Amino acid sequence: MPHVTRSHCRICTNQCGITLTVDGEQIVRVKGDFDHPLSKGYTCPKGRAVGRLHHHEQAIVRPSIRDGGPPRDVTWDVALNDLAARLSRIVEEHGPNAVGFYFGSGLGMDAAGFRMAEAFYHALGHPPKFSPLTIDGTAKVLVSSLVGGFPGLSGKTDNENVDMLLYVGVNPVVSHGHNTGMFSPPSWIRAAAESGQVWTIDPLRTETAAFSTRHIAPLPGKDYAILAWLVREVMDGGPLTPAQPLQGLDALRGALQGYDRATAARVAGVSEDELDDLLAAVRRFGGVTVETGTGVTMSEGANVTQWFAWLLNILTGRMNRAGGVWFHPGFITQYDSFELPRMDNPFTPGAPTMPDVNGIIGDWPCAALPGEIEAGNIRALVNLGGSLVRSFPDANVLVPALRKLDTFVTFEVLENETTALSTHVLPTKDQTERPDISFWDTLCGSLSMLYSPAVVPPRGERRSAWWIVSQLMARMGLPVPEGLPESDRTPGADDTMLARQMAGARCSFEELQASGTVSRPLEFPGTWVDRHIERIGGWILAPQPLLELWAKTRADDDAQAGPPPLSFIPRRQRRKLNASLSFLGSPADIILNPQDAARHGIAHGDRVQVTTPNGAIVLVANVSDTIRPSVASIPHGHESANVNLLTSVQSVDTMTGMVRYSGIPISIARAEDTQPVRDAAMA
Repeated sequence: MPHVTRSHCRICTNQCGITLTVDGEQIVRVKGDFDHPLSKGYTCPKGRAVGRLHHHEQAIVRPSIRDGGPPRDVTWDVALNDLAARLSRIVEEHGPNAVGFYFGSGLGMDAAGFRMAEAFYHALGHPPKFSPLTIDGTAKVLVSSLVGGFPGLSGKTDNENVDMLLYVGVNPVVSHGHNTGMFSPPSWIRAAAESGQVWTIDPLRTETAAFSTRHIAPLPGKDYAILAWLVREVMDGGPLTPAQPLQGLDALRGALQGYDRATAARVAGVSEDELDDLLAAVRRFGGVTVETGTGVTMSEGANVTQWFAWLLNILTGRMNRAGGVWFHPGFITQYDSFELPRMDNPFTPGAPTMPDVNGIIGDWPCAALPGEIEAGNIRALVNLGGSLVRSFPDANVLVPALRKLDTFVTFEVLENETTALSTHVLPTKDQTERPDISFWDTLCGSLSMLYSPAVVPPRGERRSAWWIVSQLMARMGLPVPEGLPESDRTPGADDTMLARQMAGARCSFEELQASGTVSRPLEFPGTWVDRHIERIGGWILAPQPLLELWAKTRADDDAQAGPPPLSFIPRRQRRKLNASLSFLGSPADIILNPQDAARHGIAHGDRVQVTTPNGAIVLVANVSDTIRPSVASIPHGHESANVNLLTSVQSVDTMTGMVRYSGIPISIARAEDTQPVRDAAMA
């Protein structure tokens, strides 16, 4: 008989409540859980696809090894013993820094697995570490550290009370916000626009812009010009109503001296009337709440744009105040229970092959990986659930480098281009096969914690990630955390591992397991935030690294001459999440303005070859006036048209190691008029 199990989606950090109807070992239906206290029935197509993901024909269900020939299925003992021997030999001959780690999003949504992977990383002595931080967005960590004195200040819009909301480079209707947690985004945005105003700044008229009061379409990566001008206007004519102490106001005034409306309009490529209207709205509502996303963080102007976004929130009194931005105090680690340390220097050593590029909070730039392999510095890579070929920059140099690794182990649930390059592929339980908690609590939109039981048995020989990693550590002779269950197949073992993650949390694991969802009242405004800002002497408005970057940015803009080249911006799709869920059918298309399409003889539906100095891909033309002239929009994560064949490991922000994924100049032509594209990366 079919039965229904309540769960929560772990496709993204929003983690909506879902119900799964199971018949035997088959998931036959997935829908929103209308009794869920947080999401109240809302889901997106990605969440409703977890059943199809589980039963996918390319599911990996047995460990495999590739040693010169095609991969062959092996037992767990053979896979782990061989891997442990190889890694141990590399560590003995070349040191632990010859083993790189990529903490991917796949294992990132597995609470017990992620924590055990961290234990493995620490046991090896903190070797080179890579993560989505330097491919998704370092600017937020940078600015929260330099301006707020703590990298963990994770700001969220007070959607219930906001009256003047400015979205910059973020499309929450599709993405549910950039790590802000937003259920049913159209409902919130529509309500905010009806009670106040919502403005969207984006070169593309996105799904979010369609619900907004107004839309401004700047040039890619030039959003900062609009925000910089607004900051100067707020300082000169109000509303200058900060809610907390400030430091560096005079230095900030000096940095923005002479940055007038005409300059902002020229740099951003927008009209002065649009800027006047935006400023009038800010003054009419007595302030503005600014929220940013990957449209900002993936651009060349990311750091200054995020800085000015924070400054507008600070100067108009929206930080840690109703209608503005609230900061997540954490459910597991309770930031409001202790005095936050001052951590205003996020810069850490980076990769030896990129000596002029910083690391950030311990991460190396992902762009450095191919060079580190080619130099012989990294000889083994532990890939914890990442689709490297479709997420790292410059697949043209990445793929040949990955082939040179002595050992390349990937933890994964589906076959992809990255598993095809791996020497060892270890299949972990997917989200329907294991119990779990909403581990990334500060990325959620409420002070809450979720628990879901396993829904179906593991397919084939899949095992819990925590067990796989702990077994690998033991076989390498590394210290393993004490008190682990003997096997993940012992009844209750996975729950025991989850309970270990809940030490010091706002509820016990037993309470969470019994109810499925535990929410706690949110203190807002948070006195812990105000106390921290007072202790550091006020918001740091003018950090020296950002002042220097702004001076260079202004000089570069002043030297800019001629019309902007055609360039592309990245795009998320409603039926796709980065490199996953291609089976939902989102097209590999390129949105082109009719003027640009006509100039190149391209019609709607044509196959278009897109080329940069690094490579070329073929996409389908989507000719639409939703995008401004001189800009094209390309989705990322497609196997058939991998946008990272266009990006470059050389185009990196030296301050943070962030790769440039937006505003990249391209040339376009009808594919029928060009030579066939050869996928050099996978050849």
